[in-house]
Amino acid sequence: MRSDRLARRWWLGLTMALAALALAACGDEPQSAMDPQGPFAQKPDDLWQIVFVIAIVVFVIVQGLIVFTVFKFRERPDDTSLPVQTHGNTRLEIMWTVIPALILAGIAVPTVRTIFELDAEPDGAMTVQVIGHRWWWEYRYPGAGPDGQDIVTANEMVIPVGQPVRLEMTAQEAGGPDNAVIHSFWIPKLAGKQDVVPGRITTLNIQADSEGRYLGQCAEYCGLSHANMRARVDALSDDQFQRWLADQAEPAAEPEGELARQGKELFFREGSSCVGCHALNAGDLSSGAQVGPNLTHLMSRQEFAGAIFELNEDNLTAWLENPSSMKPMRPDFGVGMPDLFDESDPEARREIQALVAYLLSLL
Repeated sequence: MRSDRLARRWWLGLTMALAALALAACGDEPQSAMDPQGPFAQKPDDLWQIVFVIAIVVFVIVQGLIVFTVFKFRERPDDTSLPVQTHGNTRLEIMWTVIPALILAGIAVPTVRTIFELDAEPDGAMTVQVIGHRWWWEYRYPGAGPDGQDIVTANEMVIPVGQPVRLEMTAQEAGGPDNAVIHSFWIPKLAGKQDVVPGRITTLNIQADSEGRYLGQCAEYCGLSHANMRARVDALSDDQFQRWLADQAEPAAEPEGELARQGKELFFREGSSCVGCHALNAGDLSSGAQVGPNLTHLMSRQEFAGAIFELNEDNLTAWLENPSSMKPMRPDFGVGMPDLFDESDPEARREIQALVAYLLSLL
C-alpha cells in the first residue's frame, strides 16, 4: 500500500512538472534565444549549432559502442572465462585521451573567436547607458537629442533598426555597497546575457534586424521582485527613431485640465515624495541619484513598474494606492513606493485621482 502511494505521488509530481513546462511555453511572445533577430544573437546561435552537431556525433558514437559492447561481450551460459583486462593498454589510453582533447580544442577555436567578436565595439555603434535598479532598468542616451540634449527613460529601450548599439551597463548601489546587488541584462532575441555589476562598467552589443518589440528581463536573482524586473526593446525605423528622440528631448507637457493641474501641484509640493524620487527633466542624467524612474514622458511608454503593468488609469490608480501589493519592495533599500491612500484622510482618494490625471498628461 505504501509503495502504491509513493508511485501515485511520483506520477503526480511528474505530471505537474510536465504541465508546468508545457504552460511555460504557451506565451504569445516567448523569450527564446533560439530565434535570433540580430547579428549579436545570431553569432552565439551559430556557435551553438556547431557544438550541437559535434555533441550529437559524439553521443551516437559513444552510445553505439556501448550497445555494441553490451551485445558482443554479454555473458554466455557456456563461457566461464574472465573478461580480458585492458588496464595498462597504452594504445587505448592514449586514444581516449587524445580524441576528446582534439574535440575540445576544435570547439575552443570558434568559441574564442565568437567571444572576441561579440566583445569588440562595432563601427558606427550608438551608445546607450544602462543602469540596473531595484527593480527596473534606466536607459540614458548621452547627447542623442536633436540639439545634443541628453535623453533619459526607463524600462523600455528604443533603438533604430539595423544600427549596432553599444550598451554600457552598471548597477545602482541601493542603500550603499553592503546592499548592492548584481543584475543581468538579457534580451534573448537580440543578444546573450551580460551581468550588470555595481561599481563596474560592463558592455554588451545589440542590434535588431527588423522593427518590433523585443522582450527580456533581469536574468540574475536580485531580490524580492527579481521576476518583476522586465526589459523591453522597441526597434524603430530611422525616421521614427529620430522623431522619438525629438519628442523625448522636449520638456514635460503642461497639464490642461483642472484635475491634472492639481495633480502637478501635489507632485511638486514641498515635502512630496513624488518629486523627491522622480525626475521630470528629459535630460536629467543626475536621475541615477534618485530612486524612481524619470517620468518626463511617462505616457510614451506602454508599461511601468519594471514593465509588468500596462500604463492606463486603472493600473496607475491601484499603484499609487498600494504599490507594495502589486510588486514586492524593500523600503530599507530606499526604493520603496509609499502607499498614498490613507482611509483616515478624506482627501487621499481625490489627491490620487489628481496625481493620476497629471501622470496621464505626461506624453
